[in-house]
Amino acid sequence: MISSKNFQFLTAAVIVVAMPLFMKSGSLASEVLIYALAAMACNLLLGYTGLLSFGQGVFFGLGSYTLGIVLTRLPISMPLALLGAVVVGGIGAAIVGWVAIRQRGTYFVMLTLAFAQMFYFLAYSLPDLTGGDNGLMDIPRKSISVAGQTLIPLETPWQFYGFVAVLFLIVYWMLRTVCDSIFGRTLLAVRDNEERAAAVGYNLRLLKLQAFVISGAVTGLAGALHALMTGIAPLSNAEYHTSEMILVMTVIGGTGNLLASLLGAAFYVLLGDWLSTLWPRWLLILGVVLMIVSLGMQGGLWGLCQKLAQLARGSRQARQDDDKSGAQGTGANGTNGTNGGHA
Repeated sequence: MISSKNFQFLTAAVIVVAMPLFMKSGSLASEVLIYALAAMACNLLLGYTGLLSFGQGVFFGLGSYTLGIVLTRLPISMPLALLGAVVVGGIGAAIVGWVAIRQRGTYFVMLTLAFAQMFYFLAYSLPDLTGGDNGLMDIPRKSISVAGQTLIPLETPWQFYGFVAVLFLIVYWMLRTVCDSIFGRTLLAVRDNEERAAAVGYNLRLLKLQAFVISGAVTGLAGALHALMTGIAPLSNAEYHTSEMILVMTVIGGTGNLLASLLGAAFYVLLGDWLSTLWPRWLLILGVVLMIVSLGMQGGLWGLCQKLAQLARGSRQARQDDDKSGAQGTGANGTNGTNGGHA
């Protein structure tokens, strides 16, 4: 019997492998996985810790700018630049989290929103470092090589997708391990009842800060991959809309489940790509979708999948019960007929 953890990982792997078979654009497929990384990081805060953060765009922007600055101005390889983006994203999350977790509820949300606005205007005000309104341009995407030998080619969109897919599965497995660990279970306890968790003796601030750092590191990686994919670290990666978009993907997919974040990111990116070709104001339609999710699908797409699976199991069980009843009825009739004949 496959455990739920392994089943969900296999499902994610199947989705990742199947996407090139059904999608024509490698860049669009890469974008789905990149935003799925950011949504999983947001889910760690919202779904497992109960922290509604509007500061995810800060870490996403930090990852983009870190990779762009390193690759355009320093003689450092791309893997080390990605590692630097992860570290800077985690450090940025530690700073934001250290301040924000001192408040709860609405005040916590306002603090994360304030950091998002501050970071946006800071990036806008430093054109020599961040490129200002134009962003950092001409970020190179070189293949990974050792001693002049190419190990992982990244020239084409589908080659880059393969690289992103491997990183996505690695991060998914790591986050799944974190969520299933004692640390992850403790985060759930904090989410469900902070007072009781504090009474037991847990250090709530430390737990929340650790969740923030992990979330920021993964979001920084997502931002770096996005900059690597597009060849630019735009100012839009650091604005409030990015935080909102990541949060929307998390809610649409369903909170409290990492695989749901992949579903939410795929739904948002693919639906947005399709609707944008039909109507420039496609965000209005997305708003209607969000209202439907909020009113009738509180569990998101993942909750809907669970309900459909339960209905399917219920229908199958009902058919099996009917078949058993029919078989018993036939057996009883046959027995009665035999007895009548002997009589």
